[in-house]
Amino acid sequence: METSLHRELKSFYANRRARFEVSVDGYRIDVVSAGRLIEIQHGSLAAIRDKVRKLLAGHRVTVVKPIVAKKVLVQRAASGGEVLRRRMSPKRGQLLDLFDDMVYFTRIFPHRRLMIEVALVEIEEWRYPGHGRRRRRHDRDHQIEDQKLLAVTETRRLRTRRDLAELVHWPQCRQFHTGHLAESLGVKRRIAQRIAYCCRQIGIIHQVGKQGNSLLYELDR
Repeated sequence: METSLHRELKSFYANRRARFEVSVDGYRIDVVSAGRLIEIQHGSLAAIRDKVRKLLAGHRVTVVKPIVAKKVLVQRAASGGEVLRRRMSPKRGQLLDLFDDMVYFTRIFPHRRLMIEVALVEIEEWRYPGHGRRRRRHDRDHQIEDQKLLAVTETRRLRTRRDLAELVHWPQCRQFHTGHLAESLGVKRRIAQRIAYCCRQIGIIHQVGKQGNSLLYELDR
C-alpha cells in the first residue's frame, strides 16, 4: 500500500501538468512531468536497476532517492487507535548514505538521460504493536501504519561523476587508502570502503598501488 510519504513526494516533484501512475514501455511510472519519467525509490536502488536501464534507452529518467535525516516516531495503541507517545528517533540519515545504494547503479550512472536526486527529508512514522518476537529487551516489535512527510530539507542533483564526487570530503593527501578516507569523512572504514568501491567503478578514483594490505587510490583529474 502506498504511504503518505510516497504520495506527498510525488506531488512535490510534479508540475501542474504532471501525470501520475502512468504506464510507459510496460512499466508503472510514479510521475511523468515535462517529458521526464520520475521514480521515487524509498527502498534499495537494486529493485529498480533493470527497469531504469531499459527506460533510459528512450526516455529521460529522474530517480529520487529520499534519505531520512530526522524521524519522529508516533506510537499508537493499535492500528488507527489512540496516540500513546511521540519521540525522536536517534537515527540520522546523511547524503553519504546514498552510497549504500550506488553500489547497484555503478553500471548505469552516469548516463546522459539519467538524473539522480537525493532528498534529505524529515518524516513522521506512525506505528502500532506487532505480534512477533521482541528484538531486544524493552523493545516491543511493531507494525508501520504510515509514514508522512514533514519537510524536504535539502536536495542534491547528480548527473555527472563530478556531481557524485562532490558529496565526498576527500583526504588532503594525493594518494590515499580507505583508512584515510574514513578519517576524512568521520565514518567507519567499512563505509569508506563502500564509497571507494562505488567511486572506483564509476571512474572518480583509480588504484595506483598498495600500502601494506591497503589499496592506494588517486582522484581522476
